[in-house]
Amino acid sequence: MPPEKDRLAPHPVLENYYGNEDERKKTVKTLFDTSAVHYDWITDVMSFGSGRWYRQQALARAGCRKGHRMIDVGAGTGVVSWLGQQIVGEDGWVVALDPSSGMLGEAKKLGVRHVTQGFGEAIPFRSAEFDLLTMGYALRHVEDLKEAFAEYFRVLKPGGKVLILEISRPSGTLLKFFLMLYMKYVVPAVTRIFRRSKDAQVLMKYYWDTIESCVDPDTILSALAAAGFKNVKRHVVMGMFSEYTGEKPDSV
Repeated sequence: MPPEKDRLAPHPVLENYYGNEDERKKTVKTLFDTSAVHYDWITDVMSFGSGRWYRQQALARAGCRKGHRMIDVGAGTGVVSWLGQQIVGEDGWVVALDPSSGMLGEAKKLGVRHVTQGFGEAIPFRSAEFDLLTMGYALRHVEDLKEAFAEYFRVLKPGGKVLILEISRPSGTLLKFFLMLYMKYVVPAVTRIFRRSKDAQVLMKYYWDTIESCVDPDTILSALAAAGFKNVKRHVVMGMFSEYTGEKPDSV
């Protein structure tokens, strides 16, 4: 782990949940492990059933196609990985990477064929292995953006592309207020009532707190460019869904 002064954390320590970086890893892994069986139900309700359609469209916009080798970092329950499998077909290959064994267990149930336990800052694959690297709503959970993006760059083939999906704080005050109200209070309450899981309820509260305290989109774009990616862009949907993309130069 790089020294504290050299790290670019996606958000500061959230003392309501943990006291330091080591505690963060343990706390977040436990929350995801114990909430894994509830996670897809929660996200489907939270997105009013549109989550999978949106992810599929984002993969298409990023250029995912038949025969691609794709790694889905922070794959969670494997929805992006599973959608990627449908696109790349039998000639391609998709692997779901996540530190949570509980989440990867759900990914297997969904039908994801290849899963690996690990962190985005230390991807257990050789260099220049993949055509596309995706990350769906997990960037806020990495330890260091610089280290993670350097790894993303390493494992991509020359000409390969990165696609990072995130929920960003809306710039409009009213939209931000309603999003906060929905995600910090409504979604956790619905989760506790219908899923009867305190950990899942806490995870949903934590989800919003990481969004609210996350570094701004320009910082993420700058970190991608500093890692070596070119044509770094942010596509925004509905004022809050961010699609960060970048390409590894062909000459590398």
